[in-house]
Amino acid sequence: MARRFTPKVVTANALLDGDVVYLTADDHWTRDHTKAELIEDEAHAAIRLLDAQARQSEIVGAYLADATAGPDGPEPVHFREAFRTRGPSNYAHGKQVEPS
Repeated sequence: MARRFTPKVVTANALLDGDVVYLTADDHWTRDHTKAELIEDEAHAAIRLLDAQARQSEIVGAYLADATAGPDGPEPVHFREAFRTRGPSNYAHGKQVEPS
């Protein structure tokens, strides 16, 4: 029996600043994981990944990351992806800094 497909989000790093980004349903990159497109179909996920990988002037290292539906949008499943949503860990900057 085939394994059930785990929902995914397309993620990558922004080419110019290296920040983690996620592909939205309307083909934009966002730094907010909850605004990413949650893809629940394996064929659609493969197509979205190919589309993202072709955008080499915007991003680098696109891949599919497991996610699950949450109350505010997609939520990461794996620790690595949850860690990536918080930004760099070497010092407080980027996503780790509270807005004033």
